[in-house]
Amino acid sequence: MPFPVLLVIAHGSRDPRHAATVHALAARVRALRPGLRVETGFLEFNAPSVPRVLERLAAEGAGDVVALPLLLTRAFHAKSDIPAVLREAQHRLPLLRIRQAEVLGPSPLLNSALERRLYEAGVTPGDRSSTGLVLASAGSTDPEAIAVIAEIARELRHTGWCAVRPAFASASLPRTEDAVRALRAEGVRRVAVAPYVIAPGRLPDRIAAGAADADVLAGVLGPAPELARLLLTRYDEACVPAATRLTA
Repeated sequence: MPFPVLLVIAHGSRDPRHAATVHALAARVRALRPGLRVETGFLEFNAPSVPRVLERLAAEGAGDVVALPLLLTRAFHAKSDIPAVLREAQHRLPLLRIRQAEVLGPSPLLNSALERRLYEAGVTPGDRSSTGLVLASAGSTDPEAIAVIAEIARELRHTGWCAVRPAFASASLPRTEDAVRALRAEGVRRVAVAPYVIAPGRLPDRIAAGAADADVLAGVLGPAPELARLLLTRYDEACVPAATRLTA
């Protein structure tokens, strides 16, 4: 039987860099696993929309689809928005089996991608002990999502950074500039800002603006190899029942 189609679901943005980054990530996933059909769909702003992609797949006779939210935490889009879109599509397309995969984070692969971007921006492994790190995410009103970011910051602190502070571009506090300022007040001489976001857009631009007084600003995660591998990990987990994974 053919493998289920992987449908990568992104939020979408008026910023053209967002869709370009999503498509580049999907291309990297295809390169890692030739023969796997990888489609992209957007919740808003960009085409094709998720319902249109699913309709096309059903019309072409696809049987199984794994819908993978391109999200780093379980917040509103993962808990409500995307499930609602998928339920409505499933109702209209009963011959199409749609499974929603888990969100990407947290994962050691995301931490590795974050470090890759920091090293590309000029930080070296030897700089950790003298560098304070701001883990800057998009932000959320969901307490679970905020708690995940705080936990990741704690984990990163144990990997050798002299201090790590979470920050948020919207919905939550502190802002990136406040976290940078707090590290300076603690006597940290070198501060790096690591955007914990996948693609460019309005909120990543807000993070960059807040990093004006930092010494290093890393790039967004983008189509990092670790991120592409993580998409395939979540896809595989959705394809294989949990009980089977435990005994394999």
